[in-house]
Amino acid sequence: MRFSVLDRSPVRRDRGPAQALRDTVAFAADAERLGYHRFWVSEHHGVPGVAGSAPTVLAAAVAGATSRIRVGTGGVMLPNHRPLVVAEQFGVLEALHPGRIDMGLGRSVGFTRGVRSALGHGKEAADDFGAQVRELLGFFTGDHAYPGVHAYPAEGLHVPPFLLATGSGADLAAELGLPLVIAPVRGERALAEAVSRYRDGFRPSEWAREPYVVVSTAIAVADSAADARRLLVSEAWATVYSRSHGVFPPLEPPGDVLAAPMTDRERRRLEETLDGQISGTPAEVADRLGRLTEPTGAAEILVTTAAHDPSARFDSFAALARLAELPTPA
Repeated sequence: MRFSVLDRSPVRRDRGPAQALRDTVAFAADAERLGYHRFWVSEHHGVPGVAGSAPTVLAAAVAGATSRIRVGTGGVMLPNHRPLVVAEQFGVLEALHPGRIDMGLGRSVGFTRGVRSALGHGKEAADDFGAQVRELLGFFTGDHAYPGVHAYPAEGLHVPPFLLATGSGADLAAELGLPLVIAPVRGERALAEAVSRYRDGFRPSEWAREPYVVVSTAIAVADSAADARRLLVSEAWATVYSRSHGVFPPLEPPGDVLAAPMTDRERRRLEETLDGQISGTPAEVADRLGRLTEPTGAAEILVTTAAHDPSARFDSFAALARLAELPTPA
């Protein structure tokens, strides 16, 4: 099984967004040395706790700082952009780093009304996601509705597309014949059901001849279950806080999070969020991974772990690499 990394460029308290971006580029080099297959970056707008707002720009920096690992996006939120521009951006990336670029695509729009207004797209923009994906792919093949328009240098290049999806999005990936990236956000049973529909409905395409499933989740490995779970606390709390306050904040040290006052509802949500992620000793993580991947037949795990302490996060990724027996580049 392949293991890959999604880094959202989390901002850590008192370190700032510029340092978060530099940390992402440095961590990509670490992931390459550890043997991970891909390194993806994300797109968020107006989020104080996430610095990654321009994924193709950041992917270019990551690709320039590495030499072997595949680099891409998890993902570009297509409703925010014109497909022609996205095709051109990925064409430039592929031209500069041939054979190493992935194009992960999502359908999310801005997190708040103000962000959506600034981007010039409302919630309804996500309703046209299927048409947007088709148009984007057409700019690579030359099969689109704009006579005389060529998406240079993308036209004729093969940049593997991946569809980030939950629920009905898996059906679109099947219809278009695209690899599927999916997270157990609604629980592992719902994940297995969505993947089953994807496999049953998959139509081979020039982009993928057979179904390909990537499961995305946070994973923490440590010498003790308590230490591993503690590693996930900072981001889990930021997620919980965002649901209550509408803002995803910078990551705080786990000790400060656990010592801070919380409502009973917030504490319950924090525990539920942590329970939905994978953490523990190597043996415990291996067992959880097996229970997650067996029902889906996943070919790849996309690890999304963020932490306040970059060193502790590296140790966790290194332990996971050893557990998975990832091939270390020569």
